[in-house]
Formats: sequence, C-alpha cells, structure tokens
Amino acid sequence: MIVILLGAPGSGKGTQAAMIAETYGIPHISTGDIFRKNIKDGTELGRKAREYIDKGLLVPDEVTNGIVADRIAGKDCAEGFVLDGYPRTIDQALMLGSLLEKTGRRADIAIDIIVGDDDVIHRLSGRSMCKCGETYHVDYKKPRVEGICDKCGGELYVRDDDKPETVVRRLREYHEKTGPIIEYYRKSGILAGIDGTPRPAEVSKSIVEVLGAHGFVTGGE
Repeated sequence: MIVILLGAPGSGKGTQAAMIAETYGIPHISTGDIFRKNIKDGTELGRKAREYIDKGLLVPDEVTNGIVADRIAGKDCAEGFVLDGYPRTIDQALMLGSLLEKTGRRADIAIDIIVGDDDVIHRLSGRSMCKCGETYHVDYKKPRVEGICDKCGGELYVRDDDKPETVVRRLREYHEKTGPIIEYYRKSGILAGIDGTPRPAEVSKSIVEVLGAHGFVTGGE
C-alpha cells in the first residue's frame, strides 16, 4: 500500500499521514520532518535546506530525491508507506515512479486534500510549535498555558515559514510547481480528492472511506 498525500501547505497532510500510518501499519515519510530534524541538528543537509525553507521556497529536487530514495529503500517500507510532502514537482513525481518501478511497485493512490488559500493562510499564521514536535493553533488546539507546550513544558515558537508573508510565497510556489502534479496523477488514474476543510477527524473518516473503496481495510476490519 503506497499512498501519496497532496495538498497545499497547511492542508493537514501531516496529521492525515500520521493517521494513515497508524491505522494501516505503514511508515509515515515526511520530507519536511526530515529537513527540520537536520536543521535542528545542524547537519550539512539542514543548512542547505534552511536556505530555501526559511524563504518559503522548495528544496531543490536533487536534494529531496536523494533523501526519499534512501528512505523508501528501508526494510520497513517493503510493504508500503505514506508520503507526506513528496513529490512536489513533476520531476519528483517522475523520479518517484522510476524508483518504485525498479522494485516492481507503483503508487496505489494519490489523495489531494483540498483547502482554499484563505483557509491555509489562517491555519498557518495561527500555528505555533514546540521543539519536541507538538503543534498548536490559536483556534483549533490551544496550549493549556499560553506559549508553553502541554507535552514537555517547552517554549512555543512560530516557524519562519509560517509567517504570513512567507505563507503567501509558499502558496505561490505550491500552485506553480505542485499544482500540475494533481493533473499528472489524475491522468494516471490514481487521484482522489478530499475536502480538507472539516475537522481533522472528519477528514480522516473520508480518507479511510476512499482507501476502503480501493480495497484497503484497517486492521480492525
């Protein structure tokens, strides 16, 4: 079971990818998480990625493709995985197809989580994070103590790429470079669109229904 999650920044890909991974017992591969961990650790990859991410730009394909190729070659990915944040360009989509073809596999479904630009800007500009990875929002998930993480007590911060001016730039990048991928997967016959505006639990239910229609059942079924 190989699932690709598509959608604008702030559409909820990370939340839904985590749900899919837990529900179906497959790894959740997030290029964003990989980049942020390397940025936090001060690695060479992190330094390269930060130059682009802080400006709301996509990390170059040659960097991202290499990371994904190494990750999906892992033993834990033999039975499938869910990709969150990759592919983001047509060249990345073609590279992914080539990588999978070499091992006799192909993507089973590409799910496009649809959220309007105004909603994206509101979601991201109200988001804060903790160094432990927990995410909060002024409307949807407030911490018990303002500015303090419920989980570890760390101080919350706003990512540079979640600041309003950067979000607008990220959306422009998304529509220009990632938007065409939707048509690519539609023509491939594996695209499914999901309304991403309801509460996360409702979006999750819709995704499980779509996956069920494609023959994928949860562990409890």
